Formats: sequence, structure tokens, C-alpha cells
Amino acid sequence: MIFLQKASKEYDAGGAKTTALDEISLEIKQGEFVSIMGPSGSGKSTLLHILSFLDRPSKGSYVFSGENINDLSDKDLAGLRNKEVGFVFQSFNLLSRSPVYENVEMPLLYSDSVQPEKRRQKTEAAISAVGLGEKINVEAGKLSGGQKQRVAIARALVNDPNIIFADEPTGNLDSKSGEKIMEILQQLNKTGKTIVLVTHETYTAEFGNRLIRLKDGHIESDLPIRKRDGIKDRLFK
Repeated sequence: MIFLQKASKEYDAGGAKTTALDEISLEIKQGEFVSIMGPSGSGKSTLLHILSFLDRPSKGSYVFSGENINDLSDKDLAGLRNKEVGFVFQSFNLLSRSPVYENVEMPLLYSDSVQPEKRRQKTEAAISAVGLGEKINVEAGKLSGGQKQRVAIARALVNDPNIIFADEPTGNLDSKSGEKIMEILQQLNKTGKTIVLVTHETYTAEFGNRLIRLKDGHIESDLPIRKRDGIKDRLFK
């Protein structure tokens, strides 16, 4: 699904070049749940932005589902994001005065191919999938943090994307709410969704099946996660 070959990302800061990613190569297959960890400045957010078409590599190649991203226009990338990708952010990014329904429906409004009745069906199904059917008409700003993140996941799901990118999705939540969010992402992965998670929390990362550790713009390690006796007892191979 994802093939990144010797991808680098450089930024020009006041005339001096800074390398955020340095010749990273990796492959992510359809249906994987990949966690990405690393200290501040390691390049994990930059990597996520490139993988999710929010940015482009300065050097190297990125092939997504057979398409070379370097050959696509910004308009094509925007269309690919809307069709293939769902996003879940640490800060929720909801319209606080709008009801749950309108927040979740929003990505569908950018698609001319989804008729109003189908749009309603897809929106209600996504809200139901995260267990918030009874909150469908409640303003997002009146929900708890955990509920807001569940709305954000429903919004990420509504277009039926092939891959979901989650950037520190539990960072603003208490441990119980965070665990619920990770269980939802884990269940989505079991239905076939590819999940790419960026986190600084080891416990959160261990919900995945594979852990990539970054350091100074390089991949320090890339290992499978072995699960033993459920969520709370996990070890790396």
C-alpha cells in the first residue's frame, strides 16, 4: 500500500537547511496497524505529514497504492486525501457549536458523488460505529474529551477510507478515555482498515502490530509487537 524509498525532508530556516527526515525507506501493507514513536525532533510528525499527503518529500519517492505521489498535482493529492484517508488529531478539530451530526458529515460535503440521502446514511452509520448515536444532535462543545475524540474518529470514518492516520489521538485524554479510543482504532483495524499512529506513549503504541522508532530523522528500529494475555500485557519481540 505504502512504499517510501530513500525519502528525505529538508527545511530552509533562515538560509540554513535543516534535515527532518534523512533517506527513510519503509513499506506499510494494507491492514497493518503501525505505531510510530520517537523523541521530540525525531521526525515522526514530518513522516506522518508526508505519508498522509499533507507534505511532499524533498528527495526520494513515495508510491501509494501504485501511484507515485511525486507525479501528482496538489489538486490530485487533495482528492486522494479525501477519498483514501481519514485523520484523527490530538486537538479534535471539531466545530464546537455545531452538533455531532454536522461535524461528522463535513467530509462528505466536499464530494459531489454522495447524494443527500446516502450522506445521511453514511453519517449516521459512522456515529453509531463509535457508540455516540444518542449524542447525534448534541453540540460538540458540550461533550467530554473522550466523546469529542470519538466524534473525530467518526468523521475520519465517514468517507470509508482505506487508511486512518492518528496523530497523538490520546494526548488530551485521561487514561480510561484514551484506552477506549485505542480500542476503537484497534477494532477498526480488525475490519481491514490500515492504521498509522504517532504517539509518545508506549502503552498506546502497543495497541498496534508493529512499532517504528525514529531518531534524528532516521529509523532506529522497526519491529513487530507480540501481544500476550491481552491489552495490558504486551511485549516486543
